[in-house]
Formats: sequence, C-alpha cells, structure tokens
Amino acid sequence: MSREEAAGRPPSRLRPDKHEAIMVGGREVFARDGYARASIDAIATASGVSTRTIYKHFVDKPTLFAAAVVDSARQIAEAETALIERHLRSVVTVEEVEPALLVFATDWLDDAGDWLAGMPHSAAHRALIGQVQAEAAHLGSEVISEWWRAGAMRVRTELALVLTTWAEAGLLRIPDPERAVIHFSRLVSATPGPPASVVIARERQAWIADGVRVFVRAYRP
Repeated sequence: MSREEAAGRPPSRLRPDKHEAIMVGGREVFARDGYARASIDAIATASGVSTRTIYKHFVDKPTLFAAAVVDSARQIAEAETALIERHLRSVVTVEEVEPALLVFATDWLDDAGDWLAGMPHSAAHRALIGQVQAEAAHLGSEVISEWWRAGAMRVRTELALVLTTWAEAGLLRIPDPERAVIHFSRLVSATPGPPASVVIARERQAWIADGVRVFVRAYRP
C-alpha cells in the first residue's frame, strides 16, 4: 500500500467522481455498521460502484477505512477553518475578542450551527472518530498521523495563527499560542456530565460562554 493510498488520496488512475462516491459510501457504511461489520459489498452498493472498482483502488478494508476517515477529517477541517476565517480574522480591538470567540465557539460546537448545513456527514464523522480510536492497530501510526494532520491539527494550527496575530496586536497576552488553543478548546467544550451526555441548548450555551470568559480573563493583556 502506497503512502498516497493510506492517506486517502486517490491514485491518478481513479476518476475523482468515483473516488468521491467511494468516500461517501464508505463513510456512510462504516459510520452505520462499524468497522468490523461493514462489508465491501455494502460499501459498493452505497457508493454506486462495483466491488471490483473498490478492490482495484483499495487493496483491502483497512486501506479503504483509512482513506475514508482521512477524507472525512479533511472535509470537516475545511468547514471549521472557514468558521475561523468568518468569525475571528476580522477582530482588531480588545472589545471584539470575547464576543467573536463566543460566536465562533457556539458555531464550532453546536450541532445546529449554520455551518453544518453544507456538511451532512458531520454525524458520520463523529462516529468515525470513535472507530479510529478502536481500530488504531489496523490503521497503523502513519495513517493515524495523516488523519490527525488533515483534521484536528490543521484546525489547531489555524486557531494558533489567529491567536498569534492577536498577541502581536496586543489584544491578548499569549506566550504559547498552541497551548492556548488547547486551553480554549477544553474550556469551551466542558460539560457538567460525561462527554457523551446530552446537554440542553440553554445549558450548553452557558457553559460555552463561561469557557470563553475564563479563557479571555486568563490571557488578558
């Protein structure tokens, strides 16, 4: 298996529309059935392609799973970096920092956020995250690293760039932007119960607002 295949990048001989169809079908079936129960036949049906086409470009199920999770992470990261651009890049005064972070964090974490309108597979992506952790042995360290770079690391990097710009402008005091990004994500995603517990919208918003407030106070110049 080539690095290109493991990272989810289509080989040059695979038409882009076929690759996209397989990624969508694979994401749907892996999210619905789980890695162990998902079959190449089911993925072929969901993708509208033959099993022969899938096996021609993905040597086995672990390879296809690796490609699907990396592709999903990349697409979610594109949507999340667009949120960063929309809500945070235009901030130029200290007074704008907290409101901008609150709007960003709300859209970032709220399943009903407008940004998800163009991301119908967000629920499937969340299901795949758990499966990535469970199937790490099948994927291998190289694929896990590629998945991380394509998704969470890319978003963290974009947020760190914004915080660096704010620090240079004197809006916040941030000696280590990468660490500050982790602090921010942990604070705004905190909940009163287990991570998977359901939190009503009003309570969720209050926890997000508290997290933003604590972050801003901690890094106030």
